[in-house]
Amino acid sequence: MTRTFDKSKLPSRHVSVGPERAPQRSYYYAMGMTEEDIAKPFVGIASAGNDSAPCNTLLDAQADMARQGVIEAGGTPRRFNTITVTDGIAMGHQGMKSSLISREVIADSVEVSVRGHCYDALVTYAGCDKSLPGMMMAMLRLNVPSIFVYGGSILPGRFHEEDVTVVDVFEAVGQHSAGNCPLQELIELEKVACPGHGACGGQFTANTMACVAEAIGLSLPNSNMAPAPYESRDDMAVAAGRQVMDLIERNLRPRDICTREAFVNAARIVAATGGSTNAALHLPAMASEAGIDFDLFDVAEAFKSTPYLADLKPGGKYVARDMHNAGGVYMLMKTMMDNDLLNGDCITVTGKTLGENIDEITWNSDQKVIYDVKNAITETGGVVGLKGSLAPEGAIVKVAGMARLQFRGPAQIFECEEDAFDAVEKREIKEGSVIIIRNEGPKGGPGMREMLATTAALYGQGMGEKVALITDGRFSGATRGFCIGHVGPEAADGGPIGLVEDGDMINIDAEAGIIDLEVDEKTLEERRSCYTPHVNDYGSGALWRYAQNVGPAYKGAVTHPGAKAEKHVYADI
Repeated sequence: MTRTFDKSKLPSRHVSVGPERAPQRSYYYAMGMTEEDIAKPFVGIASAGNDSAPCNTLLDAQADMARQGVIEAGGTPRRFNTITVTDGIAMGHQGMKSSLISREVIADSVEVSVRGHCYDALVTYAGCDKSLPGMMMAMLRLNVPSIFVYGGSILPGRFHEEDVTVVDVFEAVGQHSAGNCPLQELIELEKVACPGHGACGGQFTANTMACVAEAIGLSLPNSNMAPAPYESRDDMAVAAGRQVMDLIERNLRPRDICTREAFVNAARIVAATGGSTNAALHLPAMASEAGIDFDLFDVAEAFKSTPYLADLKPGGKYVARDMHNAGGVYMLMKTMMDNDLLNGDCITVTGKTLGENIDEITWNSDQKVIYDVKNAITETGGVVGLKGSLAPEGAIVKVAGMARLQFRGPAQIFECEEDAFDAVEKREIKEGSVIIIRNEGPKGGPGMREMLATTAALYGQGMGEKVALITDGRFSGATRGFCIGHVGPEAADGGPIGLVEDGDMINIDAEAGIIDLEVDEKTLEERRSCYTPHVNDYGSGALWRYAQNVGPAYKGAVTHPGAKAEKHVYADI
């Protein structure tokens, strides 16, 4: 493909054009580049590939395939890497404090690398939970033509003739502690639950955000749900490399794509798939990078009118591979578009509108994973926003697969996750109670830990439907049950969750969107007057710095002012 690009308006001119850039060009010649290569647009290919977990092990190979597409379409690819923190390994201990922080580190590191080397465009590859929004935040922050590619999900394991995921292992830990799972069976399960490369297979955070990427328009149609080992991912990688060059030619940028209407589309996809509550953190954070007001309450508003349509784990039956086989995210969007649940006018990385892309899809009535809107699993979505006297800044709960949407009970207080997990292990959790885990918010943790180890252990003990759990921290996308996260203000900011005492009655109504602490205001004021926020153990380093800068959960737990405060856009330097 013969293409010529005018570099006089591209960022890479600062490192490649003119006599004064001879020193920079000498570095490119050292790497085997030719004069022709240097004259082309420079495309950064950012990979979160590493050996930390199976989510990331194939990313570098896929990113390298994208080089081919960039070259074919007239560009010069430049691959670089960033970090990840893998939630499944970080879960249940102090390492989880690093998880949400890694989202900011990823976005910052991609930004810094692109700025330092003056790349003209981006293709980003991610596999594990926080790396997906981290990459998309960087794309929006830099606002160069960009495409996001998900590395793909793991295939399900097989145990006792059933598909299993890592969540089954977490829940088996609870069963073992209750005496219902022999140690040898737990060992057998752990060896087969994750049979190869790829991110967790259920509709947990990684697959939720992969669906978001397609719905919001930053990924090529039906490029994200194919499992990681599938050879078709090579073709997708090459296509992404080619298409980003088309975006440079059109000057079509992420902020042109990610409008407020596109964020609403994305929120609806989260609800329709019973996706991860973490999306209510990541969508506001992405919106901030684009200069758009879109907080937890905006996300929840979109959830209210969106039916639950995709029967995916943990609330349903199927995994990402099954959704791919059923037709992927675009098959889901087909029935949603046909029933006026999406805005089809939003532009996408194809250069076409979302509606034009969906017009190419034919509804498959034979598949069993994705329900038609007219026969929805439930009329309202799989994720619900809550607000009330316990959470004036909001909270969120995943209700997909839940039969019970109301819960009222006395509080059982824990000052950190370790204390709560220890109580679960010792069978000290009381049936009918509302478990409070506080001091785990973005600032107070710091890092807003996920609580999958605790919730899965409760389910393994048969207590999952008999208690409710509330935290100013987060829950994994793999969590199921009456588990409410993102409660704000957090305890570290003097929120009501810090004032709750053992035995206080708490009322939750996920149907009405209510979460109330049944304590009168006079009593709360008395408690507030002598309240001292918990002091965490981090007085230096990355976690300390994060705690100093992080904002509230309902605005995405971001650490900088976003596009509204920027004085220049990188893409226009």
